[in-house]
Amino acid sequence: MATRAYTNEDGTVRDEVLEKQASARTEAEREYGIDSDHLDSLISTVQEEGYVILPNLLSPEEIETIRREADPLLEHDGRTEFEGYKTRRIYSVIEKTLSCNPVVEHPLVMALLDRLFMPNYLLSQLQVIKVMPGEIRQPLHHDDGFYPLPRPRKPIGAALIWALDDFREDNGATLVYPKSHLWGDVPSADIDVSKMVPAVMPAGSAVFFLGTMWHCAGPNNSDKPRLAATTQYCEPWARQQENYCLAISRERAKQCSPKVQSLLGYSMLFPFIGFVNGRDPARLLRD
Repeated sequence: MATRAYTNEDGTVRDEVLEKQASARTEAEREYGIDSDHLDSLISTVQEEGYVILPNLLSPEEIETIRREADPLLEHDGRTEFEGYKTRRIYSVIEKTLSCNPVVEHPLVMALLDRLFMPNYLLSQLQVIKVMPGEIRQPLHHDDGFYPLPRPRKPIGAALIWALDDFREDNGATLVYPKSHLWGDVPSADIDVSKMVPAVMPAGSAVFFLGTMWHCAGPNNSDKPRLAATTQYCEPWARQQENYCLAISRERAKQCSPKVQSLLGYSMLFPFIGFVNGRDPARLLRD
């Protein structure tokens, strides 16, 4: 029988794997310059509530750069109720603009994800989203609901919605259902929307939540668009939503930082997941 690389026979994670993860987290937190007690507090809130609002992560200059480069690309309304018929989205963002890369690899976000997932976790998708006036509430969902595993369970992913405009209740701030990450399998029709909470926050902030938490975009009842970005991440053994080996050219990936390259998939969960020709795919960007 093949030796299990990461788990014991009873399914628990092997001690040596946990030790490596703890060491990697400590080293990363030191590198990022993030206070460990602050991270403990944020993670505690996320584990209890399913989400936490992270205020003022982006500067006005970073927001303006994203807005300037994204606006010309936000031309087409959505094609489905889930996308939103009055919502415009950019897919394959990194192929079209590098302005969101600081969002993708924000140090605080990386430090939080280091606490939640195995090393070399992945970017599952990146979008810039413009919710136009008159858009209705998005259907309820949880972001890792497409993985066919029963709930309750640990999240396979985590996500952020980044406010590039102020998020207000009247312009469609993301609606979250506190503690819903702890639920079992529940039909969305049985969820009481009146108990959901709008993630009201100023531009430059983000709401961070687990992939098992129910949420949706709220209706935009204002007279102006609401601009946002979303970054979603997943365990390194899970398939990403966006097929980055096709969506992002190798030439474009070479223009990204080593961290973003790793998040796109130029990395491995050793010893076997993600290799190319039996070796680390990061070598492809050095050829």
